[in-house]
Amino acid sequence: MESFEQLVDQYKPMLHKIMHSLHLYKHHEEFYQHSLIALWEASQRFDPQKGSFTNYAYTYIKGYLLMELKKLHQDQERNVHPDEQFWDLAADPYSDDPLQEEILLSYCETLTPNQKKWLLYTIRDRLSVKEIAELEKVSLSAVKGWRSGAREKVKNLIRE
Repeated sequence: MESFEQLVDQYKPMLHKIMHSLHLYKHHEEFYQHSLIALWEASQRFDPQKGSFTNYAYTYIKGYLLMELKKLHQDQERNVHPDEQFWDLAADPYSDDPLQEEILLSYCETLTPNQKKWLLYTIRDRLSVKEIAELEKVSLSAVKGWRSGAREKVKNLIRE
């Protein structure tokens, strides 16, 4: 039989046609690689006395891709891949760490009460500027002012 590169060149349209007929639009490159593997296996297993290679290769490749599609589907059903929202809602195992709050408060000695609020809400509670403003019933610009003052003071503490 001819070299595998020649076989790929000759049957490339058929590979794409099979993939298109199976509606494989996700993981296109991965399934193309599987179709190449199936073409190679078909070329190794083909018996010329039983019929034409084209018919055998078409059936073999399509069956191979259907098995791979089934494996992918089973994998997706067995394994849960949570959305980003899940990770936002997942509990942080270090959120109740008293040492973390103690370290944060050590930086707060020179901060004003509002700057302390911003620092604790931001680091400990992971609240946004908008959420802090709503919680404290102040404007966004006020919270941003607390933020800029706190950042400057903490930077100066770290530099010393």
